[in-house]
Amino acid sequence: MAAVLEHVEIEPRVLHLPRTVQMTDGQFLEFCCMNDPWRMERTAEGDIVVLPPEGGSGSSRNSELITQLSVWAKRDGSGVVFDSSAGLKLPSTAVRGPDAAWVLKKRLRKLTAEEKEGFLPLCPDFVVEQLSPWDRLATPKKKMQEYLENGLRLGWLIDPKRRHVYIYRPNTDVERLDSPETLSGDPVLPGFVLDLGEIWDPGF
Repeated sequence: MAAVLEHVEIEPRVLHLPRTVQMTDGQFLEFCCMNDPWRMERTAEGDIVVLPPEGGSGSSRNSELITQLSVWAKRDGSGVVFDSSAGLKLPSTAVRGPDAAWVLKKRLRKLTAEEKEGFLPLCPDFVVEQLSPWDRLATPKKKMQEYLENGLRLGWLIDPKRRHVYIYRPNTDVERLDSPETLSGDPVLPGFVLDLGEIWDPGF
């Protein structure tokens, strides 16, 4: 008989380092490379967050999201899309890797060649985080607030299980949409409309 896994909510594993141990960005990047394929982030306090791998449905949803955003970005031409493998160093010094991010090219052109090769030292203009089946909602909500505090212009937190979308904008209350069919990125991403059909149902 096949084993059935109960639904459980899992917090990412947090590794607390002594406050006397301060990793440079280069050392943290080397640490991440040495521990591949684990996905890691770093908090503003210097703790290391180890993220569990995505399941099949989550990976398919992220792929669909990146595809739609990239098609629009190529056509629009004003910004660049990044997936979850990119490390983004926020002004708070936290290093995050959202499921999808978009940054204006005029901001990226101000970076040095060395900065472009490492963790990008900026907060994206736009980010999307998607909940995995085992995520606690409080954890990604806290991350979305962190993005806002560091300069985010628009953020979407997608909960595929409940079909909820939380929309984050500066100086505005968080808006929750129930089972929307599409999401508009205007005015931050002019003309971008995300079709949520394959996000709600990956098709397998």
